[in-house]
Order: sequence, then structure tokens, then C-alpha cells
Amino acid sequence: MTQLVYLVPLFPLIGFLLNGLFWKSMPKKLAGIIGSTAILASFAVSLGIFFEVKNGAAAGQGIVHLFDFITVGNFKIPFAFMVDQLSAMFLLIITGIGFLIHLYSTSYMHDDEGFTKYFAYLNLFVFFMLLLVLGANYVVMFIGWEGVGLASYLLIGFWYKNKEYTNASKKAFVMNRIGDLGFLIGMMLTVYHFGTLSYNDFFAQLQGGIGAQTQNGYMIGSGMTNAIAICFFIGAMGKSAQIPLYTWLPDAMAGPTPVSALIHAATMVTAGIYMIARSNALFNLAPMAQNMIAIIGLATVLLAASIALKQNDIKKVLAYSTVSQLGYMFLALGVGAYVGSLFHVMTHAFFKALLFLGSGSVIHAMSGEQDMRKMGGLGKYMPITKFTFLIGCLAISGFPFFSGFFSKDEILAAAYAKNPMFYYLGLLGAMMTTFYMFRAYFYTFTGNFRGTEEQKHHVHESPATMTIPLIILAILSLVGGLVGLPEVFSHHHLLNEYLSPVVQNFDIHHLDHTMELTLMGIASAIVLIMMYVARVITRKEQFGEAKGLAKVLENKWYVDEIYDFLIVRPLAWKARILNNIVEQKGIDGGVNGLGQLVQWGSTRLKNLQSGQVGSYLFAMVIGIIIIFAIGIFGLLYM
Repeated sequence: MTQLVYLVPLFPLIGFLLNGLFWKSMPKKLAGIIGSTAILASFAVSLGIFFEVKNGAAAGQGIVHLFDFITVGNFKIPFAFMVDQLSAMFLLIITGIGFLIHLYSTSYMHDDEGFTKYFAYLNLFVFFMLLLVLGANYVVMFIGWEGVGLASYLLIGFWYKNKEYTNASKKAFVMNRIGDLGFLIGMMLTVYHFGTLSYNDFFAQLQGGIGAQTQNGYMIGSGMTNAIAICFFIGAMGKSAQIPLYTWLPDAMAGPTPVSALIHAATMVTAGIYMIARSNALFNLAPMAQNMIAIIGLATVLLAASIALKQNDIKKVLAYSTVSQLGYMFLALGVGAYVGSLFHVMTHAFFKALLFLGSGSVIHAMSGEQDMRKMGGLGKYMPITKFTFLIGCLAISGFPFFSGFFSKDEILAAAYAKNPMFYYLGLLGAMMTTFYMFRAYFYTFTGNFRGTEEQKHHVHESPATMTIPLIILAILSLVGGLVGLPEVFSHHHLLNEYLSPVVQNFDIHHLDHTMELTLMGIASAIVLIMMYVARVITRKEQFGEAKGLAKVLENKWYVDEIYDFLIVRPLAWKARILNNIVEQKGIDGGVNGLGQLVQWGSTRLKNLQSGQVGSYLFAMVIGIIIIFAIGIFGLLYM
């Protein structure tokens, strides 16, 4: 099956071409079938590849060479795929969750006039994400990296007639380019020092450790490894929305809700996590970069979670939740717990896709309403959505024995082993997570209905094509954590054993069972307490104007306004100066002035060609006189 890996990205590409080329004439039903079937076919091939890799039967050491891509002297970059434990895991997540989102979209987007085009974009997004995780070198990864940036731009601004939505898509595109520049510089440094961008060649040279010599003759030093690692991390900051490049992600809610689920749960935002985990051999030799990743990840956890506490748009709550959960993944990467980070990537894909699709079900029932203050009591009308959304809330909160409990516990335990302060701050983030998620749940599904009578009349459970993905994701959110049971429960951490050939998990000084159980007990108690607090506060909270800290949180710590004041406005001011003075008066003025000078001269010269014979005779006589005068003047002074 590994030799057929090219089919995995090929099927979505074919779906994109069919729906993209014939979007005007393609029947909606057929477009949905083509788009969904393409991803389902990729999932089927991915499943076969996964089991082949798991059983150790992958051919050619996991490298599938498709064709020679770039050749400059001895420097070669093939277009090749790497099929190993890490890429096989991500293939299942991308295609599996992706198919459920496509299936869900067939109902959610049914009445949209751009239905066929939407599925074309969705297939294109999945195609580039698959390229990103399959690439056997950083160049192929970067093609996918840039491709998902393009596809996300198209999907976030899908409803392009709304200027606010198009601004959100441009913001996502620009902020990602900032991170991408860091990634590019990191790639250049890698080529300069190591002479390769191939994973196998690069990591083989890193195995020598600090002090070893690269094939380009440079000695591997901590300065070199930290510089490359930090540049790579800057790229990851953009894609995976870490401070300071996180503000595009909440604005990405402008796209249709299934797009939010795809971007936030299983694909684009995990690209930075994948890139760092893939490059773990580099980051293990870059302790300064690892500390930076852990600190920025932890800061992102707290900042985003605090903002989510006072958001009233149900999708904005989930958006800032995503930013916060990504912070946990980076915290794990920073302390060297790569498996823990990837474990949370997987469980987060389950419960966050569930929560976004659940919110989409609510928005669909509420005729597009997203403000939780205008909802309430929807549980009686939407029992399946309510029950599955509750499972998602329990999973993301780390309720005992749900998937998020195991993955988040592994991250917090690793953080405690590395630095207890990391653990306590991470626990604070977990407290806020439980509160804002159950605040959203109670506001939406319990109490009295606060919407209009017309909305109340139309509230209904979503169709099967929307509820079936919710049920499947709820089951995964419930049992997904069983692949990573801690040692206190089982001696076999299945995910760690599976990823061990690829990911060199850093030694985090294993905790004894008593301490591990204590940490679990503290986290579980906090979840229960914060669920109760959320219930009490939602019953009493008045929907008046926010004041003090509540207003600051509601306005997202004014980070967007600060960026606007410090960056956007000065750039706009400079742009106006360059446009009005340099370009219009300088460049355009100079060009136009030269043209006006030529025009002025030509109007004077044209008078010499008046067509009057007398004028010509007069000019000829004057000319002859001048010639004679010059001649006589010359003879006198010879």
C-alpha cells in the first residue's frame, strides 16, 4: 500500500478539478458526492497504509520517490513522500475527520449558491494538507504549507460579498506569510550548513550531536541548531496561532462553520505541531528554542483561555479555545514530550471537530444566530446535538476517562517533571477551559429560550447527514484516550510504542505512581468544581454591559486594537506618504512632467510647419544669413 500513497492526495486533487472546472454546471448533489467520495477514497488508502506501517511492512524504508524535482549541481530535491508512523497517523486524522466534515457540509451548505465551488475549495485544502504531512523533505512540506494558506484564504473569505469576511481572509493570509518567512530562513540556514533539505539526510547528520561535522564542513553547535529551530518555530507560530501571530485564527470564524472545524480541528493549525515533531532530532539539540516554545505555548494557553471566558459568540469561544489548546501542544513540545503533544493533536481533532460541528448544528437551527445570549433551552429541541456537545465539553475539559483527560494529563505531568511552575500555570488554563466550555454549554442548551418567537418556531434537530458525524466524533472523543493510557493504568502506552521509531521522546524524569495519581486527582477535582461554578454563574449572570476586567476580556485584551495602533496605522500612514508624495508627485509627477515638457516643445515646433510658402522663404533667407555670418566670423579669426 505504501507504493500507492500518491493516491491519497490524488483523489482530493481530482475532486477539486472536477468541481472546480465544472462548478457552474455541476448539480449540487453530484458535487457533494464527488467531494465527499474523494476524501473517503483517500481515507481507505490511508487506512491500508496505516496498518502496513504498524505491522512494519512499509516498502523502501518509507520513502516513495515520485520524480526528480530540483537538481542544481550536486544538490538534489526529489518530489518524494515519506510514509512512516508519524505521517500515517496524520493521514488518518486528516482524511477521517475531513470526510466527516465533507459529509456534514452536504446538508449545512445545501442552500448556498456557491455549493460546488465550496467543495472544490474544501478538496483543495485537504490536498495541500496531505502534501504537507507526506513530504519527504522540507520543500514538499513547504509547498503544502503555502497551499493550505491559499486554500484557507479562499475558504475563510468564501462569502466574499461581506467585506468583514474578506478582511478576515486577508488577515489570515498576511499573518501566515510573516511566519512563513521565518520558516524559509530556517530552510536556507539548513541548506547552507547541512547541504540538504531531506529529512533522512538532515537528521542523520544531527545524530552526531553537538560538535559533530556536517557534510558541508561546519561543526554542529548550539548556536546553529537554536537559530534554525527558532526560525522553524516562527513558521509554526503563524500556522498554529501562537503569540504574537494568533489573532488571525479567531477572525477565521468568518468562514462557514464546517471550514472552522476543518481548519481548527484536524488540519492547518496542527501543521506547526507536525513540523516541530517531525524535526524533533533538531529541537532536542536546541534547548533555548525548546524553552522559548514552552514559555510562548504556556502564555498562549493563558491569554486565549482568559479571552474565551467572556466571549458571547459560540464560534469565538471555540476559536479561542483552539488557540489555548494549541498552546498546550506547544508546551508539551517545549518540554520534550513530543508523544504527549501528538496525543493531544489526535484527541483535540476529535472533540474540537465535534464542538465546531455541534455549534454549526445550533447555528443551522437558529437560522444563522451565533450569539449565545439569544439562545438557551435548545436541549429539548436538539437532543442529539446537546448530548454530543456535552461529550465534547467533557473531553476538552479533561473530565476523568474521556479522551482529553489522558492527553492533557500527559502534558501536565511532563510539565510538572520539567518545571512545577509550568504545571501550575497549565492547571490554571485547564480551570478556565472547563469554565468557558460549560458556560457555553449551559447558555446554549439549558434554561429558557432567549431568541425570537420566529427562531423558536424554526428550531429543530439537524438532519442525519449532520448528526451522524456528531455521533461518530462523540464516540471518538469518549474512547480516543485509550491509545495513551498512563503507566499507572497500563504498562503499554500504545501511541508511544507506535511512534517510537520516529519520535525521540525526551527523558522527562518519570514520576512515581503516587505523584501521578495525585496530579490526576487535582485536575479531576478542578474540573468538577469549575463545572459547578459555571452552572451557578450562568444562572445568575446578567447580560448587561461588561465593566472592568470583564470588558477587557470581552474586547480580547485589546490586542487587535494595539496591533492596529502600533503596526497597521503606521504602515497605512507610510503607504499614504509613499502613494501621495513619492509615487504620485515624485514618480508620476516626474514622468508626467517629462511628457508635458515634450508636449509643450512640440506645440512650439509645430508652428514652424505652418504650410505658408512665404514663411518657409523667410526662414530659408534667415538660415542663409546665419550660415554666411558664421563663415565670415570664422575667416576673421583664423
